[in-house]
Amino acid sequence: MDLSPAIILILGGGIALVLLIVGIAVSLTTEKSMVEERLGKYVEEQREESAREAKRVGMQNIVTDWMNKRVERSSYGDKLSKSLARADLKLKSGEYVFIVIGMILLVALIGYVIGQQSILLALVGGVAGAFLPGMYVKNQQDRRLRKFADQLADMLNLMVNGLRAGYSTMQAMEAVSKELPSPINEEFRRVVQEMQLGVTMEKALANLLVRVPSEDLDLVITAINVQREVGGNLAEILDTISFTIRERVRIKGEIRVLTTQVMYSGRFLSILPIIVILILYVLNKEYMMTYTKPESGICGYIALGVAAILIVAGYFSMKKLGDIEI
Repeated sequence: MDLSPAIILILGGGIALVLLIVGIAVSLTTEKSMVEERLGKYVEEQREESAREAKRVGMQNIVTDWMNKRVERSSYGDKLSKSLARADLKLKSGEYVFIVIGMILLVALIGYVIGQQSILLALVGGVAGAFLPGMYVKNQQDRRLRKFADQLADMLNLMVNGLRAGYSTMQAMEAVSKELPSPINEEFRRVVQEMQLGVTMEKALANLLVRVPSEDLDLVITAINVQREVGGNLAEILDTISFTIRERVRIKGEIRVLTTQVMYSGRFLSILPIIVILILYVLNKEYMMTYTKPESGICGYIALGVAAILIVAGYFSMKKLGDIEI
């Protein structure tokens, strides 16, 4: 039987369509199985990694929990907790002590290696390592406090506008926690949360002052507490304080610019002799040990002691020159 060209084309097109559908189904199935296989391997690896991480964190928690219990029982632990809160570091007291011990061992090991198995340089490195975490915490505190002080005037303006619009003091603080940037919004969010949990406003603001020891903030908190006791227009009071704080921040900024050179010069000149001594000790150990030889007697130790006293006195003198109270 002869088939017309149209029938042949229809049959050929139908077969091609069936083959196309079959090919697509096979490729999708194969691709799906490959994807599932790869995802299965990835998920399995993630599970193994999570298990190892959980085991490692569990071991760390045992050590840090034991350290936290020992440190928090002492008065030093309470002081350390306040210091870490002021720096906004999410660390417990025991964890910080653990970091300090690790830094002491690490820097002591570096000094021991650099000094070619020198016990003296290892001791110097251990002492330096003990101070490094504290210096970092202090630096974070200063930076956060300075940033908070710069935002305080804007916070007062926002509170004044809110109070004049009919907000309560708590609602104005809540607006501050939502509208302003970090760190002032985080601190006032804590204040609002404490008040929502039943803490009095006086206690919540006192806790804020503990975390942020600022003279300007103390003035603001005092004004709020006095207004709550004796009454008055809080918006007008905060508006006046806002102008005063803006002027103080401006003057402090100008003084900081003028005294920065003095402060950094004092730090550099204080660190420079120590760096030179360490370099000379590494390059020519015999020369630097002249001070501790029996032939030098007590004179060598006196010279080293006087040098250390002069370095410390020079540093604090330069720091005092650049520290101007407003």
